[in-house]
Amino acid sequence: MPSVNRRAWLSAAGVALVGGGLEAARASAQTATAKVASVPGAKAKRTPRERIRDRNLPNLLLTTHEGKQVRFYDDLVKDKIVLINMMYAECQGICPGISANLAKVYKKFGKRMGRDIMMISITLRPERDTPQALKHYAGMHKAGPGWVFLTGKPDDIELLRRRLGFVDPDPEVDKDKTTHIGNIRFGNEALMLWGACPGQTKPESIAISILEAVDWPKPEPAAKRKGGKG
Repeated sequence: MPSVNRRAWLSAAGVALVGGGLEAARASAQTATAKVASVPGAKAKRTPRERIRDRNLPNLLLTTHEGKQVRFYDDLVKDKIVLINMMYAECQGICPGISANLAKVYKKFGKRMGRDIMMISITLRPERDTPQALKHYAGMHKAGPGWVFLTGKPDDIELLRRRLGFVDPDPEVDKDKTTHIGNIRFGNEALMLWGACPGQTKPESIAISILEAVDWPKPEPAAKRKGGKG
């Protein structure tokens, strides 16, 4: 299975992937913004976060499995932790297994779903996967609030696929859309922390990857908040 192409994401300053450097990425972004703000009369420059948004998170008008129209960035991604995958509603391959994994991850995050965490599944066959077809598929996996299945204009879905990095560097391989359904991209949009993992990874491992890599800032211990000794 080809890996997710991350080159486009890494080209934007301030992006951190799974592993070390989370604190450094956040500090770098804050410093860059502070420098612009500290110069009297200076024309505001595009922040790293704005550049990532413009390059990789197009604010396309899409339709959910419930028939609602939403803006991809404004309504689903902005200020949230997100899990994103691409799928087919009619799939005899790995789609059902990955969706079943995501259903278990959904349960692990509980009440956070739909509040600060969103799960976004995007069809690669918008010409066939109508909102009704996606609603049926969502029902099969007992999708609740905070898990949306999206369709839209074919050109918009293709643009979104490429901007999100679900691509293969080999053009011939990239033509086969089944090569793009095996990975999950996850991130903390506000902090510009992004990573990816195979969709067939155990649900526990997917949840741990998200909690350790992008679920920041961490809440302070109760004792510390009250002024007690940690």
